[in-house]
Amino acid sequence: VQLQASGGGLVRPGASLRLACSGSDFALDYYAIGWFRQAPGKEREGMQCMSSSGVTTYWPKHRAGRFTIVRDRVKHMVYLQMTNLRPDDTAVYYCASAGGCEEPQRDFGSWGPGTQVTVSS
Repeated sequence: VQLQASGGGLVRPGASLRLACSGSDFALDYYAIGWFRQAPGKEREGMQCMSSSGVTTYWPKHRAGRFTIVRDRVKHMVYLQMTNLRPDDTAVYYCASAGGCEEPQRDFGSWGPGTQVTVSS
């Protein structure tokens, strides 16, 4: 079952967005969920991951700060709350699942088409 990232759009610098990951209640409740993004002309990069127990891992280059990952087990959703968006945040954003956040990106699965976030004035 694909995980669907949604909530993207065109926003101005400094705005906030909340992306949502949905699709498989079981995966969203019991697997590690990672958020990734791919900017134009660049490789896809991992940003943050939340384990099934609720521990957040910040992958290199994406320290805690403007983005926060949140899991809602009641709604079977995982969110990426993004604040103070900048033009260099423009990318397609994806969520995917794995057994644990320590797994390499290539072992994450259930990739969906992603959601476009464009930050521009």
